[in-house]
Amino acid sequence: MLPDEMPQRGDDDSEECENMTEVLDVRKMRILQAIVDDYILTASPVGSRTLSKRDDIELSPATIRNEMSDLTELGFLEQPHTSAGRIPSEKAYRLYVNSIMDRAKLTDEEAEYIRCHLNTRVNEVGEVIRETARMLSGITKYTSVVQTPQIKNARFKRISLIPVTDGKALAVIVTNNGATSSRMLSVPAGVTPRSIEQLAELMNERLAGYKLTDAQNTLLPLLKEEIGEQAETVAAMLQPLTNSLNKQEVEVVGAANMLDYPEYSDVAKAKSFLSEVENGSCIQQVFTQNKDGVELTVRIGTENDNPELKDCSVVTVNYRVGNEQAGSMGVIGPTRMDYGKVVAVLKCVSENLSNVLSDMLKKNE
Repeated sequence: MLPDEMPQRGDDDSEECENMTEVLDVRKMRILQAIVDDYILTASPVGSRTLSKRDDIELSPATIRNEMSDLTELGFLEQPHTSAGRIPSEKAYRLYVNSIMDRAKLTDEEAEYIRCHLNTRVNEVGEVIRETARMLSGITKYTSVVQTPQIKNARFKRISLIPVTDGKALAVIVTNNGATSSRMLSVPAGVTPRSIEQLAELMNERLAGYKLTDAQNTLLPLLKEEIGEQAETVAAMLQPLTNSLNKQEVEVVGAANMLDYPEYSDVAKAKSFLSEVENGSCIQQVFTQNKDGVELTVRIGTENDNPELKDCSVVTVNYRVGNEQAGSMGVIGPTRMDYGKVVAVLKCVSENLSNVLSDMLKKNE
């Protein structure tokens, strides 16, 4: 279970947040929270008359206008074009996330749906990750990104090498935590289908139970011992497969969801975002910005390194397999995303994914 702490952006912004709260009295904080809440729901500038009708404000429109003017001068609100209303700035969202966001909780039904949805679909790690991404996007209505688990500490279980055509063989490796990796390999001249089958038998017999890193280091000496001068050639044939074991893939679902939000009604802006997601560059940065040891991170607008995400907020959370951090998952949405709901969903999904993958690990040990 993740610690019940307010999400951070990954660097030490607690002092900055403290300084922001010092300049706002209780009334300004209440008005600012109401504006952020309303704007998240409507995407429309919020005016003093709208706020005066709220039961939790109980102030006249004139008083609210004065407070909103002060909040604008302090950089928490912005006035778009000639609208009489105001919208939150990045500074307001940061304060909202760190200090005054109500911690939304999932209903019992939502939590049970997540638990059952993952548990009833456990077959293979890759499918669990894909289903997790689909579920995250479906619940939040934003773009979801989920890393496959790191398998550097996983153990080799078995390999299948299947000759397909002359010069090609399909390799499928399975680890003790249920993760799989498959690659089509180029078979060097002189390596027969029977040799390929014998290679799989040898690896399964001699490397089962090894950590993957140890198995990779042991492979070449083992091949030299067993097949002599062809060892280097066979090791080179397997290299694409061993390389793939060291790489975390990312499952992305729901990029087109962003088109449902008015922030992406501009065609050029929408195309640019979809292009970035498709080529994967901004997705990798979603996770590479994370700091070690930070369980839950919220990056708002320009806090994201990639300029294509300057109008987005990115919320990420880690998940574990056994006692080790294995990967991360996240949600990308407009800066006016429903932070409370997103954080609650991510925490619940992360906890359940950790349990499912840990159970798979135990079954395969």
